[in-house]
Amino acid sequence: MMDLSILNENQKEAVLSDEKYLRVVAGAGSGKTRVLTMRIAHLVQDLGEDARKILAITFTNKAANEMKDRLRKMLAEDAGQPWISTIHSLCVRILREDIQCMGWPRNFTVMDAEDQKSVLKEAYKVLGLDATSYPYGVLLDYIANNKSAGISVEHAFRLAGSFTGDKSKAEVYQYYVERQKALFALDFDDLILWVVQMFKTYSEVLDKWQRRYHWIHVDEFQDIDKVQYELIRQLTGIDNSLYVVGDPDQTIYTWRGADVNIILNFEKDFPGTKTIMLNENYRSTSAILNGANSVIRNNRHRLEKDLYTNRRSDVKITHYASASDAYEAAWIAAKIQELHKQGKPYHDMAVLYRSNYLSRSLEKGLLDERIPYVIYGGVRFYERQEVKDALCYLRMVSSADDLALQRILNRPKRGIGNKTMDTIAQRAISTGRSMYTVLKEEQLFSGKVQKTLNDFVAMVESWREKAASGRTEIFRLFENIIEESGLRAMLEDDHETDRLENLKELIDDVREFSENYPDSTLEEYLQLVSLYGDRDETMNSDFVQLMTVHAAKGLEFDTVFVSDMNDGIFPNERAMNDGRKGVEEERRLAYVAFTRARNKLYLTEAGGFSYILQKARTRSRFIDEIDDEYIEHMGATFQGNPLDSRPLNRQLFADPEETFNQRLEQSAAVEFRKGEQVVHSKFGEGIVLKCEKGIAEIAFAYPYGIKKMLAGHPSLKRKSELN
Repeated sequence: MMDLSILNENQKEAVLSDEKYLRVVAGAGSGKTRVLTMRIAHLVQDLGEDARKILAITFTNKAANEMKDRLRKMLAEDAGQPWISTIHSLCVRILREDIQCMGWPRNFTVMDAEDQKSVLKEAYKVLGLDATSYPYGVLLDYIANNKSAGISVEHAFRLAGSFTGDKSKAEVYQYYVERQKALFALDFDDLILWVVQMFKTYSEVLDKWQRRYHWIHVDEFQDIDKVQYELIRQLTGIDNSLYVVGDPDQTIYTWRGADVNIILNFEKDFPGTKTIMLNENYRSTSAILNGANSVIRNNRHRLEKDLYTNRRSDVKITHYASASDAYEAAWIAAKIQELHKQGKPYHDMAVLYRSNYLSRSLEKGLLDERIPYVIYGGVRFYERQEVKDALCYLRMVSSADDLALQRILNRPKRGIGNKTMDTIAQRAISTGRSMYTVLKEEQLFSGKVQKTLNDFVAMVESWREKAASGRTEIFRLFENIIEESGLRAMLEDDHETDRLENLKELIDDVREFSENYPDSTLEEYLQLVSLYGDRDETMNSDFVQLMTVHAAKGLEFDTVFVSDMNDGIFPNERAMNDGRKGVEEERRLAYVAFTRARNKLYLTEAGGFSYILQKARTRSRFIDEIDDEYIEHMGATFQGNPLDSRPLNRQLFADPEETFNQRLEQSAAVEFRKGEQVVHSKFGEGIVLKCEKGIAEIAFAYPYGIKKMLAGHPSLKRKSELN
């Protein structure tokens, strides 16, 4: 008999229950992996079940490997091993055995993303299409959606009707499917769809696999989609036992097709289901857990479940409000450095954010403090492809160096091939000039290629003229470049939402630089960025981890910072536009973020204007939803400032340790009168529209317009003082 003394009463019940259908609702940090592995070990060791008749489906390969390692230590060597894998790996196993009944060989090929793109390239070449008009991502989504919806090629043509664009998509779909048949290749979507179809068509094959596995377990059940659920129901049949583990409060993948209703309605589909709640959290302190509970309680569409913990602590959640994202990042970096000096390793700390573009200011803050960090599951901001492309366009305005030209001359696609590029490079070398100078001064080609190059030069020259005139702010010029170069259109056509947000964040970076250093030049900005982009800190095993909240699922840290807690950012603007359903998903994401912390949770927000949102930032509603007794507030607050645009139901206290907001506080002592004339070192003469608590709103002459800035900024003077 296994030793169950390490389990609480609910965990024991979940391990020992002999119910045919069992739904285990496992809250964050409640020990679900331990329960699931001990349940399987109990079946084999205590009940004598054949391990080969046990199936466990997990969400990731990492989770599958962790369960396998635990069970190897728990089961005797001669007991055999259950089948534990992701649902895709299970489908490959099933198809390797039985796909022949579908007329395909067992050694079929499983296509990865690059294989799929290669087939599309073939299709485009045959059909005379180009990726600019029909981006690969759009077509792959179109094909996947058709397959999932059961829309055949013939049906796709009927739906397309006489619309040329839709007919072209249907033609690509037809080519793709026919090429798959010729190659005997299945993509990831096919794996599950084919098994489901095979089970529907060949009852003898379904019977075989229903006999193969009597005990079926599904981990992270809240994250499965409808097709996966259909497969699980097929395998379960009427004789087998189904044991599912999940937490509706952690359903955060609806954009991948996950449906929270599947776990919520489980007992309707499987009458007689027993539900066991694992609601003791072993990870987080009471303040963190109760704070997270008070937020998730605002969701209506959930199973009522309040996690509790015996880890009592007087340390509250800390909410810090700052005047801008730069101040926010500096505060986080300073706090991390302070904690590290007190003895806390960097790797015990993580900074979480809603979207990848938000890492930009955070990375700057950490680099300024020389804090080693890694982007978990991602790429550093200034190393991202679209960011490098955009900066190379800026370099064309500044220096027009060969490296920048070579990177962006054919991005977006302009029909400039390697042979053309080599000819330009060789001419530059032989004449001792830059490649761009060669393009400006010579006509090396003819026809369409030369016209394309001439248009490119004219475009760059127009930007250089604007930059030289000094009449266009750097960030406005950058906006023009992103638009006129075609970079924005390329990413929009490819539905590259994350990359577009990175570009917008880069524009915001340029804007901040212009406002903070009004007398600076484009060259100085590029020099500053190169310092951030090229700095490669010595990485050892001790570094802070930066990641999106989605990437953090399943992880835990001693200390967690959740940054940019602003409405429109977290919760996300698109989700807010979806109404209550969208906000509930974002609230579940916040719940996941908060419960990653074991001992200390910091929630930070930034004030000021957001280029992404095109409006002033306001505090996230999720901060307001945390009960007062579990949270403390500190940082900057201004009456009437956008930071306070929604009334607080509690007092914000200033941080006594704060040093980098001193300049802001000093500005509060400077008061301009409405209508007073001022002079700015870059923007020239202006008239004060409003000045409150050190923030001045000033109208400058065209092309600068209305700007907000610190009243005490050294670049700003009263006109009367200069006379």
